[in-house]
Amino acid sequence: MKAALLLEDGTFFEGQAFGAAGQRCGEVVFNTSMSGYQEILTDPSYHEQIVTMTYPLIGNYGTNPEDGESRKLFVAGFVVKENCPYPSNWRSGITLDEYLRKSGVVGIAGIDTRKLVRHIRTQGAMRGILSSTETDARKLAQQLQEYPGLVGRDIVKDVTVDKPYPWKEGVVNVLGPDEATPPARYNIVAFDFGIKQNILRLLVSHGCEVTVVPAQTTAKEVLARKPDGVFLSNGPGDPAAVTYAVETVQALLGKVPIFGICLGHQILGLALGGRTYKLKFGHRGANHPVKNLDTGKIEITSQNHGFCVDLDSLAGKDVDLTHMNLNDNTLEGLRCEKWKAFSVQYHPEASPGPHDSRYLFQDFVRLMDGKAA
Repeated sequence: MKAALLLEDGTFFEGQAFGAAGQRCGEVVFNTSMSGYQEILTDPSYHEQIVTMTYPLIGNYGTNPEDGESRKLFVAGFVVKENCPYPSNWRSGITLDEYLRKSGVVGIAGIDTRKLVRHIRTQGAMRGILSSTETDARKLAQQLQEYPGLVGRDIVKDVTVDKPYPWKEGVVNVLGPDEATPPARYNIVAFDFGIKQNILRLLVSHGCEVTVVPAQTTAKEVLARKPDGVFLSNGPGDPAAVTYAVETVQALLGKVPIFGICLGHQILGLALGGRTYKLKFGHRGANHPVKNLDTGKIEITSQNHGFCVDLDSLAGKDVDLTHMNLNDNTLEGLRCEKWKAFSVQYHPEASPGPHDSRYLFQDFVRLMDGKAA
């Protein structure tokens, strides 16, 4: 069964279909992680994105019920060089093909992913359509014209939860007994802009009692819960379009310690008076070098974002730069001591990715204890 991928500039790829039958539009992006494809597929930050894996062999360790990062798969489509039909791993439940099919996600394999990634790096991320039911480029182009893309649209509303809920589970050790969860000392309200579950696990494992709330929750509703801290999660799309979240964070500044990750970092930057802009092809992978400007140490980080906070826009606003991306010198972290708030653009909870940056959760605890982050 054939499948086709068409980019908005007319670039066309034809390969083998796997996963579900159908077609979807989205922004075509790439991820440089060598593993962690199940976590990527279930990351809500990839909503309306067709993800290309640069590592050539995907699916070789299958999928399992434990490695998901949310309640379902959120990617618009999945692109690989080779899909492994015979996974080998003691934790594997079903193949990647079955996993995508059960979740209604279209996949394409057998295309030159290196050529596709080089094209995106040169031309920038762009709109695309992936189909296993139609391979005529002209017909696909007509349907792609109707897709508006991500800029200026609030798509957080499509991934957030409908009502608040508590989260109790701490970090799980799949190779042995679970890590001991300390007694809850801090009452945390976590905004779900598209939150990954490993963030919640790490908060619990740092002594937090966590309540997850919808993205549209007001500052008044948050403060009524008398939180010791507020967490701003990752999520998809253009942060400037999520105006209600920016207004809520502005109302919370100075009233409660705040920690943000990824989209949460961008929303905090906007709330502090900054601006955001779209990167040419974004940062997505588990191997991005970031310099901690406080310590001088280099962290290898997990990343997934297509927008960035403009550092110059925060000049004169009592905001300190704390982390910098060493690939392109973009802003990766900020701190505002005046308002007891800090954030990072990358993913310290990893999943997938290295654990170099987990200290940031301890920094959040220190901030709630009244100490400098």
